[in-house]
Amino acid sequence: MARVQFQTEFMFKASPSIIYLFVTQPTTIIRWFCDKVDNVGDHYTFSWDGDSEEATLIIDIEDEMVKYQWVDREEEFLQFRIYKTDITNETILEITDFCDDDEVQEQKDIWEVYIKKFKTFCGG
Repeated sequence: MARVQFQTEFMFKASPSIIYLFVTQPTTIIRWFCDKVDNVGDHYTFSWDGDSEEATLIIDIEDEMVKYQWVDREEEFLQFRIYKTDITNETILEITDFCDDDEVQEQKDIWEVYIKKFKTFCGG
């Protein structure tokens, strides 16, 4: 099955600095994304229901972008880009992820669930 890259965007009323904290700090990541996060330096282990994925933080631009490179999938990464809209001044979180080509909508739906939970903790 071919793996494909996809992007999805979510609007927030929270500031870029709050969003940034929620995508970089283990204590806040576990509130919305996974069950457990261990990190040593730039190496992260994300765990869900006993399964885990290892990643290396390869881009970290405060309040703008975070990119985790998956250790076991060289071509795949998880990226969070944060920016403000010019017109409404809302914060946009753009997520870049990968999945099998027949699961894009399912993965976007999963991100919808994650982000709904995310917004309950950061004030929407």
